[in-house]
Amino acid sequence: MGVELQTLVFATNNQHKIDEAQAIVQGKLHLISLKEAGVDIDVDETETTFRGNALLKAEAVWALTGLPCVADDSGLCVESLEGEPGVYSSRYAGEAGNHNKNNKKLLRVMVGKADRRAFFITVLCLVGFDDKPTYIEGRVNGVILTEIQGRDGFGYDPLFCPDGETRSFAEMSAAEKNAMSHRGRAFQSLMEYLG
Repeated sequence: MGVELQTLVFATNNQHKIDEAQAIVQGKLHLISLKEAGVDIDVDETETTFRGNALLKAEAVWALTGLPCVADDSGLCVESLEGEPGVYSSRYAGEAGNHNKNNKKLLRVMVGKADRRAFFITVLCLVGFDDKPTYIEGRVNGVILTEIQGRDGFGYDPLFCPDGETRSFAEMSAAEKNAMSHRGRAFQSLMEYLG
């Protein structure tokens, strides 16, 4: 008889995030999508911090399902841009989820910048286990490339080269990226937390 996995609702409509997270936790946690949980909600990210946005999403979904829930807010923060695009990463060029426009805008605003240091961050908010939310972070440092490199991944992956690497996230296999990415680190820590 197998061991029953801990089930969590993953409070996102972003299929890329769902696929990535499920690959990371495979066999250790059972993540179900909003659709699988019977929830049709799109929570506006109105907070100014990753933590605040993750909490908004987690609490909204938990209130609808009554099931333990984890929400993710992630973004790219560029040192020379004072942390931009930050919490606005998915809508940096105005239109939510348009990766091509976001990448083009980032390349445009980075022209002439000598300091290309950046980091990806994921903040997970877990609700439904304790009296208060639990926050878990994952971060990966790197640099912004001067041109798009690679075709895999999503978001800013073709422009981000993690420290110690010569390839962008978009040039790596999913397994390679997940082993070192911000989301990979956050979900690994979540699994450790849940034991």
